[in-house]
Amino acid sequence: MAKLYFRYGAMNSGKSTALLQAAYNYEERGQRVLLAKPHVDTKGEDQILSRLGVTRTVDFLIQPGESAMGLFKRHSTGDDPEALLEHVDAQPVACLLVDEAQFLETGQVDDLLRIAVLLDVPVMAYGIRTDFRTRSFPGSERLMELAHTLEELKTICRCGRKALFNTRKVGDDFVFEGDQVAIDGVTVTYESLCAACYLRESGGRLG
Repeated sequence: MAKLYFRYGAMNSGKSTALLQAAYNYEERGQRVLLAKPHVDTKGEDQILSRLGVTRTVDFLIQPGESAMGLFKRHSTGDDPEALLEHVDAQPVACLLVDEAQFLETGQVDDLLRIAVLLDVPVMAYGIRTDFRTRSFPGSERLMELAHTLEELKTICRCGRKALFNTRKVGDDFVFEGDQVAIDGVTVTYESLCAACYLRESGGRLG
């Protein structure tokens, strides 16, 4: 039976790079993979962006309210009603790789487990556990509950200790209030900090 994997870590821990490396490893051996990410992650639009500069277009975006199982079935069989050829014969999928999985809805994470168990296709989901307030994302929380295998990808804080939390910055200032989702970009950036540095910047606040 195939498994659902959740590979998580603070920002800048190389999650997207690891995903793209996994895709490369499969394809180097002549196997087919599908790449997906939630539509809410507007950074890079339909591409997975690695901080090392490597990019790749996903096979499909997962919209809010959409069935991840339905999308997978459609793309894995080569059926796409919006394409010039609505059906093409396709090689079986060896693995589904999902970036920014924290943005998935809980039902979509349930579908990832169904894909692994019922369709016997390994699913590797990559994402962060908590937001800038140290609160779990719904998708990450469900993955922690359901995944067969959990693997932490590590990075370091500015002080050299292991980074644990993601902090949001507007300009040069840390902020600890706001919407859970604000995509990394021009006005909003993020920095990964250890617990000690996080508490120092937040004035001892958690959440």
